[in-house]
Amino acid sequence: MQIAIVLFDRFTALDAVGPYEMLGRLPDAETVFVAEHAGPVRNDTGSLALTADRALADVTGPDIVVVPGGPGQTPQMENTVLLDWLRAADASSTWTTSVCTGSLLLAAAGLLEGRRATSHWLALDHLKRYGAEPTGERVVTDGKYVTAAGVSSGIDMGLTLLGRVAGDEHAQAVQLLTEYDPQPPYDAGSPRKAPAHLVEEFRSRSRFVLR
Repeated sequence: MQIAIVLFDRFTALDAVGPYEMLGRLPDAETVFVAEHAGPVRNDTGSLALTADRALADVTGPDIVVVPGGPGQTPQMENTVLLDWLRAADASSTWTTSVCTGSLLLAAAGLLEGRRATSHWLALDHLKRYGAEPTGERVVTDGKYVTAAGVSSGIDMGLTLLGRVAGDEHAQAVQLLTEYDPQPPYDAGSPRKAPAHLVEEFRSRSRFVLR
């Protein structure tokens, strides 16, 4: 089994690394980071680079596709090289997945039309533009498409898919060994729970303000 995790300039690191830590523990699986061109790819702060071991053109039939989000997603919405690759990879993939605004890239490629999907809460309504049905759920599975909400939810998505592919006990073992037992010091992880002034502040500054 081959797992292809897509990278692009200004991706969000945890969007890619969260699923990597979960899905990378699939038995007998090969995990590859891929980008339009092989080599280092910088994250959204520019302070971290992950290495794309292979170019998109060199990975033609992954079993699992993982698309992260991040500020760099916006210019990628018109990157025909990436969108064409997503369509081609999806044609033979067993699972096509995304984290955060990565779902907008799947949607822009026409893969989520008529399907339930999620994204970062600031970007959620934009899924409608591409014929998807946005939900506020943390992880959404619709057929072979598994989308996760913002950033940290990629860990949940990876663990969910791990259970589907390798079985509940294997997923539980990975959860235990990674000591994934969230106990956050604040209960402000969604717009429904966070202080209203913070929600409005980030909405007003978002690149996803609907016009």
